[in-house]
Amino acid sequence: MSATAKKLVAVVGSVAVVAILIGAYVTFLTGGPTPYTIPSAKAATRPTANLTLQTVAAVGSKLSPNKNWVSYLVRENGTWHRSTVWTLPANAVVHVTIYNYDGQSGLRNPFLAQARGLLDGDRFKVDGKPMKVLDPDTASHTFAIPAFNVIVPILGIGDDDKNQCEYAPCDVSMAHKTVTFSFRTGKPGHYRWQCFVPCAAGFYYGFGGPMQTIGYMDGFVNVV
Repeated sequence: MSATAKKLVAVVGSVAVVAILIGAYVTFLTGGPTPYTIPSAKAATRPTANLTLQTVAAVGSKLSPNKNWVSYLVRENGTWHRSTVWTLPANAVVHVTIYNYDGQSGLRNPFLAQARGLLDGDRFKVDGKPMKVLDPDTASHTFAIPAFNVIVPILGIGDDDKNQCEYAPCDVSMAHKTVTFSFRTGKPGHYRWQCFVPCAAGFYYGFGGPMQTIGYMDGFVNVV
């Protein structure tokens, strides 16, 4: 084998090792979130699904090696899981409930304060009160699926609210806001969803860490 060929083999081998290490590192960070299939039912005209989530300021050591990272959780059979890869039926009505236990960090872009892509005239409810626009200063997160034009601002709890949750999973007896809304899925595909509020405390301008790691503040919707 020539010297050039040996160098090429060495480079390829090094690249493979780096790829393996990166994969292992990502798996460590995310804790290996697994896809979750949302239970659905066949309605008279189209299938429906119920998606129940909670947003927390700190996910805790029970659910992640990064206990102080902000995160979304999904509920399955009464148990909360840190999974942000969900499977939904195609052309379905999805009813979403989000229990938000995080504070009011505010929206940097007021455009995100107005809900879009929802049923019922782009209305969402906060603790049962119908709304179309949120005061940008009172939001802590957003729920967005750009491919479906879905954006929903999530109202945060007040700084002085009593019985705040320190680490997830949080209980409904603790201070929180309940946000509900419905949207339609489209054709089958693999779609990105995420929070557009840079809410990663301890990272530059709130970006990095949980904001760019699957299993925390973003993920995918597999529509089948």
